[in-house]
Amino acid sequence: MGRQPDGPGVARGGEGEWGRVGPLPAGGRAAGRGGGPRPPARGRRPSSRLLAPPVCATQVPAGRRRPRMCRWPLLLLWGLLPGAAAAAAAGGSGRALPHRTLLDSEGKYWLSWGPRGGGLAFRLEVRTAGYVGFGFSPTGAMASADIVVGGVAHGRPYLQDYFTNANRELKKDAQQDYHLEYAMENSTHTIIEFTRELHTCDINDKSITESTVRVIWAYHHEDVGEAGPQYHDSNRGTKSLRLLNPEKTSVLSTAIPYFDLVNQDVPIPNKGTTYWCQMFKIPVFQEKHHVIKVEPVIQRGHESLVHHILLYQCSSSFNDSVLDYGHECYHPNMPDAFLTCETVIFAWAIGGEGFSYPPHVGLSLGTPLDPRYVLLEVHYDNPTYKEGLIDNSGLRLFHTTDIRKYDAGVIEAGLWVSLFHTIPPGMPEFRSEGHCTLECLEEALEAEKPSGIHVFAVLLHAHLAGRGIRLRHFRKGEELRLLAYDDDFDFNFQEFQYLKEEQTILPGDNLITECRYNTKDRARMTWGGLSTRNEMCLSYLLYYPRINLTRCASIPDIMEQLQFIGVKEIYRPVTTWPFIIKSPKQYKNLSFMDAMNKFKWAKKEGLSFNKLVLSLPVNVRCSKTDNAEWSIQGMTALPPHVERPYKAEPLVCGTSSSSSPPRNHPLELLVCFMVLCSLLHSTHLWS
Repeated sequence: MGRQPDGPGVARGGEGEWGRVGPLPAGGRAAGRGGGPRPPARGRRPSSRLLAPPVCATQVPAGRRRPRMCRWPLLLLWGLLPGAAAAAAAGGSGRALPHRTLLDSEGKYWLSWGPRGGGLAFRLEVRTAGYVGFGFSPTGAMASADIVVGGVAHGRPYLQDYFTNANRELKKDAQQDYHLEYAMENSTHTIIEFTRELHTCDINDKSITESTVRVIWAYHHEDVGEAGPQYHDSNRGTKSLRLLNPEKTSVLSTAIPYFDLVNQDVPIPNKGTTYWCQMFKIPVFQEKHHVIKVEPVIQRGHESLVHHILLYQCSSSFNDSVLDYGHECYHPNMPDAFLTCETVIFAWAIGGEGFSYPPHVGLSLGTPLDPRYVLLEVHYDNPTYKEGLIDNSGLRLFHTTDIRKYDAGVIEAGLWVSLFHTIPPGMPEFRSEGHCTLECLEEALEAEKPSGIHVFAVLLHAHLAGRGIRLRHFRKGEELRLLAYDDDFDFNFQEFQYLKEEQTILPGDNLITECRYNTKDRARMTWGGLSTRNEMCLSYLLYYPRINLTRCASIPDIMEQLQFIGVKEIYRPVTTWPFIIKSPKQYKNLSFMDAMNKFKWAKKEGLSFNKLVLSLPVNVRCSKTDNAEWSIQGMTALPPHVERPYKAEPLVCGTSSSSSPPRNHPLELLVCFMVLCSLLHSTHLWS
């Protein structure tokens, strides 16, 4: 996992470096109800300011004394607006923002957001009476970040658009693309609301897409002064989110039953990667049930230890003796019963939250086709080799007898996890492809569902070298719209992406899981495998109606890869793994892994090798439940010939005017304006 990246910092003296880093404060709890601003104590007069952009302040000529009554007309104007009382009670402008998350560990910094016109609206609720900083970063660090700083100083709100260069120097942006909507400050909290277009076409701004966005945040107890923002010390951090495709929140009735599949006191070895497997028996139901939501149950303090969880359906022909103990997965001594658990029925990865199925789909339990026994596979990531760890993590499944229209299924697509998945060292970019071939989809769908299946969510999965993943969709030589993508993949943030529109997979379609890697900091080959230092390239497709297809993947041909480095012959029959090279002399008696590492890789060779690998024939993996296989399994197929690649629509830049919300109450605003003018006139006479 490595060192935590820098969070946002604030310069001493304006346009200097924000760079010094301090640890996040630990402990604490959210302030007030729901972590938002606290109400004032009973009997105490609140010290608060509710402000729109400062109308009065802009009307005072330079050098003249401000009217004594200036602030009160502004408050009156705001108070006359529809919903003002509700807004004050809610701690905001009153406009609903559908998504909300806590950014810090102490409950002091809350972010809310939602669509507004062609862009996004944001609300920051922070426990400070000073400035609030927020932004977007390509890495979660301070360099090359897009930042906005706001607050309320001396009764006037402010919002300033900044950016940092590669040296982390803070500069004010000449093009101000963040637009203040609302500001409030009381004795404990500051609330800022603003809008921004998704694509501003400002070279100093970051475009907001459906990929992972690394937001950075900071705050200080003092407002921004003439010299610029003061350094924030440890009040900073970073968090990865999907702003355009977040997890859907589902509020369930407290009466909805659930059951847990949770490990009990698993000892975590002091090694980097451990896969732990434990079998569970699903509760016995007298009628069909649908699982409608799955939540991770992660032991507190182990949020970075538990990297991902897979839930497999196992053979039903067991007795409860298989439940007696867990074991390390993929180990020579693991129980034979584990080998029957091949069908993935749910997947969760680090950073993900609870997953709710769409209203017309559920995971079926209680019928003869449904799982009776399941295997919980937990990937533990322990890069510092910490000793003495004991874990109790797993999944919670909420279920109902209110049956939905369709049963959900899961297809694992991409590159079969294998040493034949090879990535050279020192490559700033290397692309791998895993094929769900037309041959596999043709056979399985023609037999099971000729009218096709409907994909509603996708989980994209890779390891530490992963930088981007795309799930591409082809039909009769034409590339269709991407099923899912993440061009800014974060190993520590992997969750299901809900598709905005369900996509249909038909017999004869192709799917390609395309992964982009960076091995610039590695001196040896990276191999496909289970460790986080190994790599994967997988997509988990949630779809309906359920069919008998669990895996649609491929393995690239290894012999042509070895021919690239000059291998001529291997020892046959193959009796050892990894197999041994026979000739030429320079590789004689080396394993194929040692031979690949011995080859002198440079960028030029890496690019040529990448071009070769993407054109190689692939071995097809096409699996049913209960370890059965479709007849196409093991056959060789060629990558699809794409006659018409998909062309994405060009990005449209937003304008300042489009970021302002439409006025829904023109008559009320006119009345308020007339009242304000009258009060201003009276105030001027009293001065």
